[in-house]
Amino acid sequence: MEDLFGDSIPLDESTHPSTFADVILPVPIPRMFTYRIPRTMEKSIGIGHRVIVQFGRKKVLTGIIGKVHQKPPKDYETKAILEVLDDQPVVNPLQIKFWFWMAEYYCCQIGEVMNAALPSGLKLSSESKIQLNPTFDPEASDFPIDDREQIILDALEKNDALTYEDCGKLLGIKSSYQIIKSLVIKEAVLVYEQVKEKYAPKVESRIKLKAPYSTSKKALEALFDQLSKNTKQEEILLKFLQEIPVFHAPERNEKGLEKKVITDAGLSPSSLKTLIKNDILEEFKVIVSRFENLPSDDREIKLADFQEEGLSSIKEQFDQKQTVLLHGITGSGKTEIYIHLIREVLDSGSQVLLLLPEIALTTQIVSRLQKVFGSEMGIYHSKHSDNERVEVWQGVLSGRFSFVVGVRSAIFLPFDSLGMIIVDEEHEPSYKQFDPAPRFQARDAAIMLSWLHQSKTLLGSATPSYESFYNARTQKYGYVHLSKRFGEAQLPEFHVADILVDKKKNLLKLDFTRIMREKIQEALDRQEQILIFQNRRGYAPYMSCEECGWIPECEHCDVNLTYHQYSEEMRCHYCGFKEKVPRACPACGSHKLTTVGIGTERLEESLSLLFPEARVGRMDLDTTRSKYAYQRIFDEFSSGNLDILVGTQMITKGLDFDRVTVVGIVDADRILYFPDFRSGERAFQQITQVAGRAGRRNRRGNVVIQTRRPDHEVFEKVIQGNFSEFYLTEMAERKRFFYPPFVKNVKITSRHKEAKVAEKAAINLANLLKDIPVKKIILGPERALIGKIKNQYLFDIYIKLDRAGNTPAIFKHEMGKILFELNTQKAFKSVRFVVDVDPY
Repeated sequence: MEDLFGDSIPLDESTHPSTFADVILPVPIPRMFTYRIPRTMEKSIGIGHRVIVQFGRKKVLTGIIGKVHQKPPKDYETKAILEVLDDQPVVNPLQIKFWFWMAEYYCCQIGEVMNAALPSGLKLSSESKIQLNPTFDPEASDFPIDDREQIILDALEKNDALTYEDCGKLLGIKSSYQIIKSLVIKEAVLVYEQVKEKYAPKVESRIKLKAPYSTSKKALEALFDQLSKNTKQEEILLKFLQEIPVFHAPERNEKGLEKKVITDAGLSPSSLKTLIKNDILEEFKVIVSRFENLPSDDREIKLADFQEEGLSSIKEQFDQKQTVLLHGITGSGKTEIYIHLIREVLDSGSQVLLLLPEIALTTQIVSRLQKVFGSEMGIYHSKHSDNERVEVWQGVLSGRFSFVVGVRSAIFLPFDSLGMIIVDEEHEPSYKQFDPAPRFQARDAAIMLSWLHQSKTLLGSATPSYESFYNARTQKYGYVHLSKRFGEAQLPEFHVADILVDKKKNLLKLDFTRIMREKIQEALDRQEQILIFQNRRGYAPYMSCEECGWIPECEHCDVNLTYHQYSEEMRCHYCGFKEKVPRACPACGSHKLTTVGIGTERLEESLSLLFPEARVGRMDLDTTRSKYAYQRIFDEFSSGNLDILVGTQMITKGLDFDRVTVVGIVDADRILYFPDFRSGERAFQQITQVAGRAGRRNRRGNVVIQTRRPDHEVFEKVIQGNFSEFYLTEMAERKRFFYPPFVKNVKITSRHKEAKVAEKAAINLANLLKDIPVKKIILGPERALIGKIKNQYLFDIYIKLDRAGNTPAIFKHEMGKILFELNTQKAFKSVRFVVDVDPY
């Protein structure tokens, strides 16, 4: 029992033993925390409920109940749970099981997984407030109160409490912290935490016509006679009756008309207020969904014969395998097959999750699916507001959304009866979360989630990841191949343009080879569209002084600053540092500053100069930062208002335009010669994917690849469409040098503001890891590829683990103990060790 102040009162435990809850808290500590459940809450609390608990002396946190039991902890006294936030659990036991798997597999803490899983709208925020100390007597105080402190005390006489922000406004200063601190020392005020719920439902103001005017025509006629001289009020009433026929549809009057229908029509707001005040109209508020109610289209989508065969094969293989890889070339119509499978699973009463690599880049597939599934489908991604994300979460809990399309974070939604997960473009690197923890691979995590639900996983791609293809070849996964394009679409014709040859012959103009310019001009003459791909934003990678060779570098990172012409500044794409372009070289004073390399901004400018009649647009991170920017550019291009679209990898995914017949890859070498064992695989994937945007209907497209190495094997295999042969060549290399999928990779990075400390910590760690008794190869430590980011020095250790048996699990367990021990040593207490499992 507890007294009025929440303190414990001894109970006879033999007759009524206490109940405890293990609570998952959003802190990077490797365990749950045990709290006592007050007697008054015992019937209303269970696994998956959100609770408020005190953590430490001052912090108030939102936690999730992970376990309920009657075993008190032996080593510390428990605090009581302060409050239960929900009538029903917001998380189910399967989710919690999934969180624990993720924490163990990806070597992070359960609190970090919970923090990533819950939308921020479901996490409470606490803000500090002050109130008068009831025992404070200004006359008896040993400390004088100054003028600014007195203003706050006077305000507290009139208000129960004030926030720090309120105090700042009262005093006309930015920060009132020091003044409040002084009042606390003088014991004049008390500071406490007020916990606030972040999520707020969307509330809509509506109006309805009151009785007797809504039930009697005579009363309504008399009202119009009465208002005949007040035209503004009469106009509002006529507009209302035009929208709501009260006598023919009285139920619509009860539901009300949105108030904004009147105000948006330019009618007088003050006259509307008068009608409400005079009891003619009634204003009321209702909670509404943030998502439109869209009708579904019942028309059946016809499949081509080869698609029917693929669909049948997928179903057959699902009888034997949990996971099937659908390998369909670009334009083969994988989406139509997805739609058939989704409909069958939904009709059986189960839920479906469709993962897409980046939701903002897949507008077409989302709009197509919405037409088919209507309001049955939810969308979950980072462009949504916190409140919208909470509504989707609650929609899955309530059963409103049985089908969700989302990015990698959608795997955390509270599904309770998943029948299928579809991972589209499963090869995409954006399924990998790099920061913060958990650093998970959504495709792999989805397969585990599917296993927990005893459901099926379909992986779809035109260029599968080598891990998935390997699993299919070794018969761990089922495999279905679609080798035809849908309809009359033909594969594009490839042209490999040698940049060096054109340069020698003086045929290279503004970064474009002769054949690239010719193909663009031919397409423009036929009123067709062009996509130009360059995976580097900005105007140029960097600037340089022609006299002394000076190159501007970031103050906080080991990288060059990227030149952005439109904003006339140089930016770091790692930490956001930026500075204005200098008029002269800071090193030697020369005015001969030039740009080096090619970015999307520069290409946009060059194309406008080469083809002045063309309308040129750009799609990269800089032009798509706002919520609807991508949609705007997409709509402009799809409606034909743009002739040429320049973009980064954004334009390689999910775009399907009838009129695109030319695709240009400006600098294929940049993709090819990246220091990564996957560079060949990624180059094949990116070139194939962007090439697949050309000629997707009945016109054959052209793909121009600009390179300095036209004889490279990748280009030959892409042109032949020979995925399997290139895969076998790459896999022979990986097997020889011990790379995935033949080994498990773990990368550990030591980070510290001093390079020597970071390096020493990494050396100590590497030596300790060598003693773990499992089959492994340890490489490093080495300075990271980018050795300093945000004033932190980075040193990497790479571990290659034998996949056999429990080797990875044993290594991770021992590694965890070593890292904990190192962080307790005085020399390395401030070093941050970042563990990344399957880092690529």
